[in-house]
Amino acid sequence: MMNSFADAVADIKDGATLIVGGFGLCGIPEKLIFALRDSGVKDLTIVSNNCGVDDWGLGILLANRQIKKMISSYVGENKIFEQQFLSGELEVDLVPQGTLAERIRAGGAGIPGFYTATGVGTAIAEGKEVKMFNGKPYILEEGIVGDFALVKAWKADEYGNLVYRKTARNFNPLVATAGKVTIAEVEEIVKQGELSPDQIHTPGIYVQRLLQGQDYEKRIERRTVRKAN
Repeated sequence: MMNSFADAVADIKDGATLIVGGFGLCGIPEKLIFALRDSGVKDLTIVSNNCGVDDWGLGILLANRQIKKMISSYVGENKIFEQQFLSGELEVDLVPQGTLAERIRAGGAGIPGFYTATGVGTAIAEGKEVKMFNGKPYILEEGIVGDFALVKAWKADEYGNLVYRKTARNFNPLVATAGKVTIAEVEEIVKQGELSPDQIHTPGIYVQRLLQGQDYEKRIERRTVRKAN
């Protein structure tokens, strides 16, 4: 276990590639993102489903101009993202969501690439190898491995075995496997043996650094309310 979030990210250098868990604002590593902001590290390549909103999540790093490139599948909630992309300040690799998930999973499993029908005949396929299987074209997509992976879990034991809660499970289990160094922040750390093996979503073998956070805000990206009958 690490002593502080600042210590946990201290060796993340300019130009690093980070894979970050979360979906919208659900299950994001809030405290690690703040620590990255405070560290001042820049020119980051970040792989994540989306880039938060203007003032929360990864959007905080965008606003601080610490991100050079985003590899993501959804970018529709962030005006700063739009401004930086249109001005040429931010490089963007937009990837279909299922393909992004599989690229991260493949990277974590040691698979350098795979073929998929998603994106065939579109701009997604430009410059990529095409191969025929059973008479149908498929494009080659490469697995993704990050210098660091940042994840948020609900509980962990002292050995880094992780449990995610409900929707916060999203991309986090995939991300946890795909970093050369995986940093996990959790809401509670329990003693060895207190987690049932059947509950564990990420085995501790994937986790190199573990921290407990406090006072999570857990914002909702876009609140919708159903009309009363």
